Amino acid sequence: MNFRKLGSSDIEVSEISLGSWLTYSGGVEREQAKACVEAAFEAGINFIDTANVYGRGAAETLLGEALAGRERASYVLATKVYFPMSDSDRGLSAAQIHKQVDASLERLQTDYVDLYQCHRYDDHTPLEETMTALTEVVRSGKARHIGFSEWPVEKIDESLALLGAERWVSSQPQYSMLWRAPEAEVIPLCEREHISQIVWSPLAQGVLSGKYRPGEPPPADSRAASDSMGGFIDRLIQPAVLEAVQRLSPIAQAAGLSMVQLALAWVLRQPNVASAIVGASRPEQVRANAAASGVVLSGDTLAAIDEALGDVVVR
Repeated sequence: MNFRKLGSSDIEVSEISLGSWLTYSGGVEREQAKACVEAAFEAGINFIDTANVYGRGAAETLLGEALAGRERASYVLATKVYFPMSDSDRGLSAAQIHKQVDASLERLQTDYVDLYQCHRYDDHTPLEETMTALTEVVRSGKARHIGFSEWPVEKIDESLALLGAERWVSSQPQYSMLWRAPEAEVIPLCEREHISQIVWSPLAQGVLSGKYRPGEPPPADSRAASDSMGGFIDRLIQPAVLEAVQRLSPIAQAAGLSMVQLALAWVLRQPNVASAIVGASRPEQVRANAAASGVVLSGDTLAAIDEALGDVVVR
């Protein structure tokens, strides 16, 4: 496993990280989820990403149990705040940030997180209030660093201009061969400001593994076939997208890679990406994902990928 520096921090994270969005918030049985966490550590993964809203605390609770007893300094733990935790608890007000970080730490069974992230931008709270509260969280020792996910570029700029506020070390965008929107503005800005990308959905929710085939029902054990995990995948399994993804198969074979390795190596080709977050419902998936670390794609392979995907790419 290779490691990369997280923004301007002194933290080094594994190129592949373990996420818990749909899988560990109820989509996967408890013991199976814990086995995936164990497999991640065995594969050299040191970075675990979660959020308070995943299963309304369920993912954090599970990870707290799975990580209990493990040396705290041996892994990097990230969580998030913003989405509703109840009818009245949501957003990035100072009150919510302080309340939710304490609740997250209790569920995670730890005194601090390495990275506390704003899950989205809050239009209903003054930016200065949010940044002041995040700075207080860091100064109190409850988080080592802060990050954001899917913030508008102009708000990132505004936040960086606030004097005395804690500096971001990470951005968490959706980014994959099929979804390249961050390349337009977010990545260039973050490169200038020494903010790393931690990318979610680098496999386009499993579509880039090639297991979904045009004109065929999804595999019974796949995310698309799951009531609890399949709600966000519809636009990715359109026939034109699946047909384009199938054209990647011979490219992966020619490079001596699996489709998963090809897709993960593609996002990691970008030096501003510190880590690619992967979900896994089985330990063997964790090991397969981890094998992408260190893979370097040739210029010919990258050009072939662009040609194969054509106009299904969102830029």
